[in-house]
Amino acid sequence: MRDARLRRPRRLSLLGLLAALLLPLALTTAPDAAAAPSATPVRVMPLGDSITGSPGCWRALLWNRLLDAGHTDIDFVGTLPAQGCGVPHDGDNEGHGGELVTRVAEQDLLPARLAATRPDIVVMHFGTNDVWSSVPPDRILAAYTELVAQMRASNPRMRVLVAQIIPMNPGSCAACAQRVADFNARIPAWAAATSTGDSPVTVVDQWTGFDTATDTYDGVHPDATGDGKIAARWFPALSAALAETGGPGDPGDPACTASFRTVSSWQGGHQAEVRVTNNSAAPVTGWTVTVAPAGGARVTQVWNGTLHAAADGTATVTDAGWNGALAPGASTSFGLIATTGANSAPPAATVGCTATP
Repeated sequence: MRDARLRRPRRLSLLGLLAALLLPLALTTAPDAAAAPSATPVRVMPLGDSITGSPGCWRALLWNRLLDAGHTDIDFVGTLPAQGCGVPHDGDNEGHGGELVTRVAEQDLLPARLAATRPDIVVMHFGTNDVWSSVPPDRILAAYTELVAQMRASNPRMRVLVAQIIPMNPGSCAACAQRVADFNARIPAWAAATSTGDSPVTVVDQWTGFDTATDTYDGVHPDATGDGKIAARWFPALSAALAETGGPGDPGDPACTASFRTVSSWQGGHQAEVRVTNNSAAPVTGWTVTVAPAGGARVTQVWNGTLHAAADGTATVTDAGWNGALAPGASTSFGLIATTGANSAPPAATVGCTATP
């Protein structure tokens, strides 16, 4: 018994000594085994009413289109969860059914939502309920201004994409269709006055080419066809904003931006120039630019690039070969001709750029 009692403590002391010797080794090797931290994703807030959030299936289509284009470091954010759609996607959003943008501004509802989600980019389709409620455009735009100020207080470099909202023609509101058209006509001038270099405001035309008879199920809310059109219109503008904010990929990956400038216009058409810039530290061997003209315009001719037109009016232009390679900070441009209706709005377009390594 005595010998047994003496041997047991001796075994414990040897095990303790072995553990003490191995502990520094474990502490030394643990950092090497840990996974490298992933890049911080760009946080995108879809903001609006039921068209955005109930269920807002255009968000699912947009999310997957962005992933397919290489924008893998993104995070859709909002205080509301996904509501189905049957497509895997990041469903977080800030689309509150029945909400008026004027009420959100008057009741200071947005700051708390921004604090909870900290977005880098806001994608805003907001104002349908205000138009339906006969709120004057001046009041709606004043609410827009207040919301943008709150976004910039949250993030001084906030990028804001604002929709010219989809058409509306509910059976209970015969005047709504014209009210939407009148309100949308005011948005470009408001955006130009509100945009800054650090926090640009980009207008995305969701109105042109959208038909309430075929693209909604009730004259207001989009059906599957409407969701596809909305996602297609958001994509080039959001893709460009993501590139300018740091995605997709690592900071050293090639990235480009595009800008639209009207050269001349006439009844029924206009000429424009699109400038492509390599805004990354890596060289670019080629580029692809999407052009979504406003006001029903259609791109019919391009020079210094190759045109690929889509049925919804969005044009894709690839480099001409000789002007595809761009050193970091270098730019090139291509020209285009677009046809418009007789009573179209001033020439404008949403443009986005994707670079080829």
